Amino acid sequence: MITPLPGVGRGDIRSGTRSLWRYAASFPVPVANPVSMGEGCTPLVERPWRGGRAHFKLEWFAPTGSFKDRGASVMVSTLRQQGVSRLLEDSSGNSGAAVAAYAAAGGIKAKILVPAATQPGKIVQMRAYGAEVELIPGARQDTADEAERQAERIFYASHNWQPFFLQGTKTLAYELWEDLGFRAPDNVLIPTGAGSNILGCDIGFNELRRSGEIEQLPRLFAVQPANCAPLCASFASGAEDYTPVETRPTIAEGTAIVKPVRTRDVLAAIRRSGGAAVQVSEEEIVEAVYDLARSGLYVEPTSASAAAALDGLIRGSVIRPGETTVVVLTGSGLKATELIRRLIGVLPANA
Repeated sequence: MITPLPGVGRGDIRSGTRSLWRYAASFPVPVANPVSMGEGCTPLVERPWRGGRAHFKLEWFAPTGSFKDRGASVMVSTLRQQGVSRLLEDSSGNSGAAVAAYAAAGGIKAKILVPAATQPGKIVQMRAYGAEVELIPGARQDTADEAERQAERIFYASHNWQPFFLQGTKTLAYELWEDLGFRAPDNVLIPTGAGSNILGCDIGFNELRRSGEIEQLPRLFAVQPANCAPLCASFASGAEDYTPVETRPTIAEGTAIVKPVRTRDVLAAIRRSGGAAVQVSEEEIVEAVYDLARSGLYVEPTSASAAAALDGLIRGSVIRPGETTVVVLTGSGLKATELIRRLIGVLPANA
């Protein structure tokens, strides 16, 4: 992790820069020549949602179609400046696509390891950027284990381990603060696997509090599929670190991380904010995919899980009417076309 930084204020924003690099003053080291394709500055739209209202942060407007571009831009830029010319990443899809794209844009060779069951469209996307892609049999954890073995001979630019990736994801906090007229939301719901957006928001909002721009942190809600919810199990048990949990396959493949490497940090961030870890069923995720699409928001199942969780939090009076609640929609439905086609096929006829 990067040593806590003092944060910046609204006067430090490079208002003429339409990308996350408008917050470059908040980064720990200056980057002379960023690898940037206009990532960040994604829309925040207030929309009705099942009888209520919420703000939806449309992170799929990023160049590769997911929020991972924030971390990839800052990480690849910093590593290139440090002389890295070839890198390795392991991914269930979106981070691999992001790292492959930014490596290509920065003139760096990339090798991406992905589970063999990864959505074909995501694999095509990585290969289109020129990355070497290796399919690893087994679960997501098997891919991570193989990456650690290969890291002995190629620089491991892991979005889960590299601290500069989190310096990119923290810009989500700065951006929400700017989107909302330089104030923090009350609640942020985030689809969570390894937790890079939870950690990024924790870093960013804490910097804003240290700089005096906000007085209170928003509550962070980490949303996981019930079929693979190690953070929820750890949070519910009161543990400070990883609690073993039985897992099953889930349609929210982007959050299917059996053992998040930064579990201790993620749990601490959630508790520091006063938030919680929330799980949703496969059926709830499918319904949220459909309802979001029928409202005009086409997202992959991983993203839809955050919207699915909002209902229960409202019913339980954890989130109350009148609060400013942001649901982070992390990836485009175009990432999972074949999967969504199958999901639509099992919807009730009168849906």
